[in-house]
Amino acid sequence: MQLMGVRDRCNSPSVFSRVQSIMSISAVIIDTNVLVASEFNPKSHSAQIVKQVRSGQLRMIWSEQTRDEAKLIVDKIPPLSWTAIAGLFHPADCYNGALFPKRFQQIADSSDIKFAALSDATGAPLITMDQGLLSARDTLAVPMLMPFEFLAL
Repeated sequence: MQLMGVRDRCNSPSVFSRVQSIMSISAVIIDTNVLVASEFNPKSHSAQIVKQVRSGQLRMIWSEQTRDEAKLIVDKIPPLSWTAIAGLFHPADCYNGALFPKRFQQIADSSDIKFAALSDATGAPLITMDQGLLSARDTLAVPMLMPFEFLAL
């Protein structure tokens, strides 16, 4: 029931205009593997990035598809709790504009395409540890960084 409320806010036409203003502030797309790693190792680079999101220093741009994947994966890992991660998905940071996944057919794992498409649409860098995405990053027109690379900026 709570997810429907978030979806309703996500579908609001004013979300796109908010994303434009968010982009002038530091904002990122965070792959599910980074969220999971942050929960397992609170001293990791991934956890440092998530801590910045929790504190409001950094915005995490998301879409319904990226949030749904995060929930699906987290719910499959018993020591993790969706409740601990759900608060990262602020309705004001939801991107509901057009995505163009066909631009990313060279990505082998089709479940990763949504992250590249979201990064492409928003201009926010994608933070990931996914080797499939990282191996293709030189051929993709999206900013993509590993957590330690982002923190070194």
